Amino acid sequence: MGQNHQFKAGKKAPNNGFYIEMGDSGSDVTNPKKIKLKAGDPFPENSNDDRVWTYVRKP
Repeated sequence: MGQNHQFKAGKKAPNNGFYIEMGDSGSDVTNPKKIKLKAGDPFPENSNDDRVWTYVRKP
């Protein structure tokens, strides 16, 4: 079993790093929010309900 790579608002960040907003089906979005979180920080609200947060290697 692997680690989940998509996170909804309110969930805790599993690792330190940068996260970006994307469509829930994995599609890119125009002008996505980008955030930096520490492990255990909660994810903020998305721009709309059809989006999730995902980890990115570089901001």
